Amino acid sequence: MSYTKLSPSFYRRQDVVSIAQELVGKVLCTQLDNAPLTSGIITETEAYCGRGDKACHANNETRTNRTETMYQAGGISYIYLCYGIHHLFNVVTNVEDKADAILIRAIQPIDGKKMMLQRRDMQNVNPSLTAGPGRLTQALGISTDLDGTVLTENSIWIEDRNIDFSTPSLIATKRVGVDYAGEDAKLPWRFYPQKSIWVSKK
Repeated sequence: MSYTKLSPSFYRRQDVVSIAQELVGKVLCTQLDNAPLTSGIITETEAYCGRGDKACHANNETRTNRTETMYQAGGISYIYLCYGIHHLFNVVTNVEDKADAILIRAIQPIDGKKMMLQRRDMQNVNPSLTAGPGRLTQALGISTDLDGTVLTENSIWIEDRNIDFSTPSLIATKRVGVDYAGEDAKLPWRFYPQKSIWVSKK
């Protein structure tokens, strides 16, 4: 069955928080090299705003070799290395020079589960396979080599498969690991479905 990839216009809207909510229930896909298709339902997101959000890498117009990707027009990947180990996948949103992004924190596997298990060196499909931002990238084969990838092409993309996590069922809570951001750490910009087990932290 053929599904619709999210268009550039989906990502280039102004409200990063609304987009983060809408991405829950969409399907993140990878088709890398000669590997089979791997995909999963997005079950956890975090929004980051490039203006006035101390938790955002681009706060106060910070521009470095790493954050330059965030300043591109929405609809590309922003992938960075955390603690020198974990490759974290973000979706750049808004228009050029705004530097908004959404961290994908967890997915529920759909396609290519055997390949995901192989990449994660696991035997059984359970939440520890892809519930966590470093886990899901490893399972999907995503690394910093793919930073800046256009999300309408054929290596990484996001689809709408008509999976509905309606807004009332979404939990909105503070983001993980950003206590350094002071009052901004309390912003309820992390979203996940109330009943999903495929979430990094309840």
